[in-house]
Amino acid sequence: MPNTTPPPSPTLSTGPLQLSLGPVLFYWTRQRYADFYREAADWPVEIITLGETVCSRRRDMKLDDWLGIGRELTQAGKQVVLASQTLIESEADLRDLRKLCDNGDFIVEANDQSALQRLSSAGLPFIAGAALNLYNPATVGVMARAGMKRWQAPVEMSQQDLAKLIHDCHQAGIPHPCEVFAYGHLPLAWSSRCFTARRHQTPKDRCKFVCQKYPEGLVLRSQESRDVFTLNGIQTLSSACQDLRHELTVMVDMGVSVARLSPRAEGMAMVVKAFDKARHGRLPTPDPLTLVDAEICDGYWYGRPGMDNTRTMIG
Repeated sequence: MPNTTPPPSPTLSTGPLQLSLGPVLFYWTRQRYADFYREAADWPVEIITLGETVCSRRRDMKLDDWLGIGRELTQAGKQVVLASQTLIESEADLRDLRKLCDNGDFIVEANDQSALQRLSSAGLPFIAGAALNLYNPATVGVMARAGMKRWQAPVEMSQQDLAKLIHDCHQAGIPHPCEVFAYGHLPLAWSSRCFTARRHQTPKDRCKFVCQKYPEGLVLRSQESRDVFTLNGIQTLSSACQDLRHELTVMVDMGVSVARLSPRAEGMAMVVKAFDKARHGRLPTPDPLTLVDAEICDGYWYGRPGMDNTRTMIG
């Protein structure tokens, strides 16, 4: 029988902007995960999301492993969320999803309709992931009635459209916290094909886990030699990292409750520190445009092509 004991619901933030650490999107080794979250326990983030959201063939970490890390992070004072896979492709994926949803310890971030159906039918609270594509108050209301406790804005939604959506949700009596993807390679698409395996001329079902060779993904360049995308197995990400540090006070005024930082293999402690300073109004002057060795983008936030860096354009 599934464990239907509701895990503790996240606190509805009415105070300062919270920082969340999203799930690791890339395929790391068990040791790298362990080291990363051991460090993250001391970082100034309130929420940490765990789990494999990209590919079910990444089997180094089992559910029990994630639960163990989650309990350690809880003891360190973090609110822990378990994220579901975004693309469900087999009965085995569904079995793993059921175990995840019925974990009994932590609230789950639903990233596809299978997780949503499982959680809502069991009466369990959940976080609505960005991949659910919530674009209007009617849809957010449906999620709220199904048990949603927090929702993530689609990564391509502009600040203007999001501000209107949050306002309309509050007007409709749906004051649920909203989370915005504030830093990292933007998740853009998922496919049944594995692009990294194809790059190595290897079938997906015999991939030899080649994506583990790329702890920050595989860069795809255009014919003009411009970095365009980051390939991560079956997932396509932006090549540049979105950086919305300068928008945190705007987010608070809009009613955003949580800013999500997506983990990278290197420099993440510096990223978290910079965002923590920014949410307290302590942006350095002059402010470097890059936190780590990566191009920066913020175009979607301003209603422009996602790869644009408006600060560079303005400068």
